[in-house]
Amino acid sequence: MRLILSILLFFGVSFVLTSCSSKQYQSLFEQKSGAIDSSAQKTTLKTATYRIQPQDILQVRNLQNVKYIVDEPVSSGNNTQNTTTTNGQTYQVDDDGTVALPVIGHVNVTGLTRAEAAKHIEELYRKSLLKDPIIEVKIVNLKVTLLGEIKVQGNFPLIKDRTNLVEMIGEAGGLTDKANETNVQIIRGDQSNPQVTIINLRNIQSIHDPRAILQNGDIIYIAQNKRAVRNENLQNLSVISQPVLLLLNTALIIFTLSRR
Repeated sequence: MRLILSILLFFGVSFVLTSCSSKQYQSLFEQKSGAIDSSAQKTTLKTATYRIQPQDILQVRNLQNVKYIVDEPVSSGNNTQNTTTTNGQTYQVDDDGTVALPVIGHVNVTGLTRAEAAKHIEELYRKSLLKDPIIEVKIVNLKVTLLGEIKVQGNFPLIKDRTNLVEMIGEAGGLTDKANETNVQIIRGDQSNPQVTIINLRNIQSIHDPRAILQNGDIIYIAQNKRAVRNENLQNLSVISQPVLLLLNTALIIFTLSRR
């Protein structure tokens, strides 16, 4: 009888623990540390600037005369990938590294940064057609993936140059109460050589950490904190224990009736 009572008490305590609130009040940007290593910063700055590749989708606008490109797109040959959006017309970079643009034709943009491509296209339009054009180029197919303890999981476009981790977490609605803010992982590289960078969001230096500047294809994973893992384990134990507890209660009733 004492053994049965001890077992019932254990499962009762487990149930109480699992019913407790698991809310984690996050503590962000509080800890201070030394300056970021300058060599790591230089390396990251070099790799953070994206260069245009074949199959990229560019959005090109003349800010001096938006109507020319947005409302009156000109057919550009056999390139069927060109589409018009509310923010401007998009053009896909062909396999040969060129993009077909109205009037000026095929322009080689592969290997250029967004700013370099905008300047190059601007010069070509100035020579052949427009007076003092201001060309804006965006690469609209770049994205990162957010997974784990984040309010909104999924793919997010990487439109702005040098978007950092904190900005992207804000775009996704912020961390959940279960998030481990000290262990945010940025996974980049190919499958054969993935690189994992750990960012501690409790550290105020993470705001300006060059390693947290996001790149196309990055996967951001936020794991659960220890409290959430512990509560989940207790909940799993409670689910497993319920059939056992029911069996013990049944055995106790049968034992009691048989003694009468």
